[in-house]
Amino acid sequence: MFASGTDTGHESAGVVPMRFVWPYGGRSVFLCGSFTRWIDHIPMSPMEGCPTVFQVICSLTPGYHQYKFIVDGEWRYDEHQPFVSGNYGVSNTVFLPREADVIPATFSPTGPGRSSMDLDDVFVHSTNLGDIVGDPSQDVTRGISDADLEVSRHRVSAFLSTHTAYELLPESGKVIALDVKLPVKQAFHILHEQGVPVAPLWDFSKGQFVGVLSAMDFILILRELGNRGSNLTEEELETHTISAWKEGKLHLRRQIDGNGRSDPRHLIHAGPYDSLKDISHKILSGNVSTVPIIHSSSQDGSFPQLLHLASLSGILKCICRHFRHSASTLPILQQPICSIPLGTWVPKIGESDPRPVAVLRPNASMGAALSLLVQADVSSIPIVDENDSLLDIYSRSDITALAKDKAYAQIHLDEISIHQALQLGQDANSPYNGQRCHMCLRSDPLHKVMERLASPGIRRLLIVEAGSKRVEGIISLSDVFRFLLG
Repeated sequence: MFASGTDTGHESAGVVPMRFVWPYGGRSVFLCGSFTRWIDHIPMSPMEGCPTVFQVICSLTPGYHQYKFIVDGEWRYDEHQPFVSGNYGVSNTVFLPREADVIPATFSPTGPGRSSMDLDDVFVHSTNLGDIVGDPSQDVTRGISDADLEVSRHRVSAFLSTHTAYELLPESGKVIALDVKLPVKQAFHILHEQGVPVAPLWDFSKGQFVGVLSAMDFILILRELGNRGSNLTEEELETHTISAWKEGKLHLRRQIDGNGRSDPRHLIHAGPYDSLKDISHKILSGNVSTVPIIHSSSQDGSFPQLLHLASLSGILKCICRHFRHSASTLPILQQPICSIPLGTWVPKIGESDPRPVAVLRPNASMGAALSLLVQADVSSIPIVDENDSLLDIYSRSDITALAKDKAYAQIHLDEISIHQALQLGQDANSPYNGQRCHMCLRSDPLHKVMERLASPGIRRLLIVEAGSKRVEGIISLSDVFRFLLG
């Protein structure tokens, strides 16, 4: 897009998307600033439904930037935003903290309060960003009253409370479970071949399910293999069992925590008679993506049967099916997503939101991508081009593709790009065209977003700008449930 704001190497992982807004009208509006060397003029587009409000999303490197607007040929600045007087007259300013100020350098594989399963939640935890990020719900006047919101939430809660996990069980299908004595390399190959991101773990000696294996485990293993001081070699990975990895993972966490204590992670599960509301809360409060539905006819819980893996997607499908012919009873369903506090959005200058969207360029290294997935607790990262237009998305589950044909043993994480890694999981003739991405517009009503997210395999929607496909935000399943349950 412009020289100083766009990196050509792996360092491009450090850019931050910012949404610039000119809300005062005009026939043509451009953005110019220190990040364009005060030479290039970036065209701004009218917002859908708000023709007097112009916006553009730019990727900036951390640091101090100045900028101005060119409105109908005249240089202007926004007096309602921070500004200074300098060589280019009065201009607005913005400061983006560097990575060290945003994401802690230390990482705990399973931090306090976390279980052995991973959350399908899409945001970057950060601090000290109050001056640079924005809330999209302020773009338009809220079209729903507090009373309508309360009524809608009450009816959704009542439905979930009176329906059980039995409604999630398919008429036919399969559920994959893994023996804890299975080598981890073989286990991840199974996950990749079966197209599942997580599988419960069965311990024959205990006669019970003891945890899960997920894509995040493989990410941690690859990072451990990349560490010079690692005790795990590629040869050992061939025979290293799942149970041995789980023990090593706990040891690694104790080393990082520095307390030397072993905090066992109990499997979060549910029974077939548990309500959908209880299961939803278990997924949200436990920071997990799935909850195994386990049934035992014995009072002592022996001989458990794994019936299903419950997810927010399946529960949302039940909600959509129930209210499909009575949508008028839920006033919130017709509201555009930009008018309600839902999802994670690209930062907007001058407003406060502690959850900016993380994006990467296709030439960013796998090492940078895995670090962001782990340290920032993100389950997926949009991949954008130099114009911030959406190309593809890299998710935790994509990492299992490296288990195929022992690809992990033939690469170095800092030498392979995300583009190349994604191609490893695709057919040789499959182009890099972002068809795996599921998108929506800021003007889409909530019911449309819910129906899309209720489809199997869709865990998040990328909010894009119409036409340019610039990423404006992300809405995940957990975002929707936190909003619906209040």
